[in-house]
Amino acid sequence: MTIDSGPRGLCIIGLLVSACWLHAADPDLENWALLKRMQPKGYVCHRAATPIKIDGELDDSAWATAPWTEDFQDIQGGARPAPRFRTRAKMLWDEEFFYIGAELEEPHVWGTLTKRDSVIFQDNDFEVFIDPNGDNLEYYEFEMNALNTVWDLFLPKPYKDLGKANNAWDIAGLRTAVHVDGTLNQSNDTDRGWTLEIAFPWRALAAYARCVCPPRDGDQWRVDFSRVEWQIDIVDGHYRKRPGLKEDNWIWSPPGIVDMHRPERWGYVQFSTNTTAQALFRADSTLPVRDLLMGLYYAQRSFRAAHGAYASNVADLAVGPLTLGPKAVIPQIAVTEKGYVVSIEAQVGGGVRERWHVREDSRLWHD
Repeated sequence: MTIDSGPRGLCIIGLLVSACWLHAADPDLENWALLKRMQPKGYVCHRAATPIKIDGELDDSAWATAPWTEDFQDIQGGARPAPRFRTRAKMLWDEEFFYIGAELEEPHVWGTLTKRDSVIFQDNDFEVFIDPNGDNLEYYEFEMNALNTVWDLFLPKPYKDLGKANNAWDIAGLRTAVHVDGTLNQSNDTDRGWTLEIAFPWRALAAYARCVCPPRDGDQWRVDFSRVEWQIDIVDGHYRKRPGLKEDNWIWSPPGIVDMHRPERWGYVQFSTNTTAQALFRADSTLPVRDLLMGLYYAQRSFRAAHGAYASNVADLAVGPLTLGPKAVIPQIAVTEKGYVVSIEAQVGGGVRERWHVREDSRLWHD
């Protein structure tokens, strides 16, 4: 669970360089400039060939053929110092569950929170974010610590769009387990780390998926992982967080800013019915369209901050010529009771032309 750290004093880049009424201190455009630098990662999630026992140990034969993700990076990307400890994850699925396994290197494994739905990131934790249909709305957040205490939340929309988390939502049928390679909450030795397993039931995820669930062969969901790590000292045999220091955030597919609630930059998980690592990841051909619309979304946020209302004409946003590949794009803005809808027509991936939209709460969709 992280929140936006605000302006970073960088120049505006990409689609918005020509915005004449904006300046380098604009937080929304600075955030988009940083977000757009980060290309979402991809992972092929194969079908589990054999049953998985949720015991936290990742020693079932099915896991042997599941590839590891890349090692996690700082939430702001590779330009920041590399994490002190290694973190990586694996994924599998079957007809009942979406499985996630993770390995967290940690010389001192500790935890304090034992009540479900505690604010788990106050301990070191592992977090999962899932937006099944990739529309930036209605997504799931899950956190767990080394004591196997969990916090599951449903968010109707991101916090930046005034979303309010539903902490009362529980994942019915959830299964989780932790294995500590060392000794939990013992400061007089050195541990190797902890591993975990999570089984998310499709039946629970289907509640707000707005897409086929379980997914079909080749379907892609937006998913990301975060690890919160606190710097500690050992005082009289007890772990103590170092005063005045914020937590570290280490991410599989970093958004580029200190805010995990930017679904437009989460990774892609592509589901495969193959049981071995044979399927190839298919890059999202709609990403340029999505990025163009998200650039206009952030321009609208900035315009409203400066003028008290959303722009009703793209020319008012002063974003300059917009293109998808070699073709110029002319977006249309429809003002609505709640805000606006920006729409464009685009042909992606060699398919038919589609009409794509983004609105004031960052929802992306096409028809």
